[in-house]
Amino acid sequence: MAVIALDWEEKFAERLAQLRIEKGVSARDMSLSIGQSAGYINNIENKNNLPSMSAFFYICEYLHVTPKEFFDLDTENPEKLNQVIADLKALSPERFANISAIIRDLK
Repeated sequence: MAVIALDWEEKFAERLAQLRIEKGVSARDMSLSIGQSAGYINNIENKNNLPSMSAFFYICEYLHVTPKEFFDLDTENPEKLNQVIADLKALSPERFANISAIIRDLK
């Protein structure tokens, strides 16, 4: 069990760093913005600490991701993906079909 826990601690730390960097904010600024000490996020990213559940929810709120999106390691930038989805929903059916065809062509 300890090996699994360590693996998830490492993935958690890596994911937090990835999402924070994509947001373009320093670990210090993020720590202070969620009401923690200046080194709080740095300690998590360096695998020295894990957040409480309530702190994790603050982290998700700050990063504009749901807890599910936080752990969806296959989605590199959930905040941008959510914005694209919202933009797609606002398109007319014709424009949506055009964008869909472009995406299929790019794949």
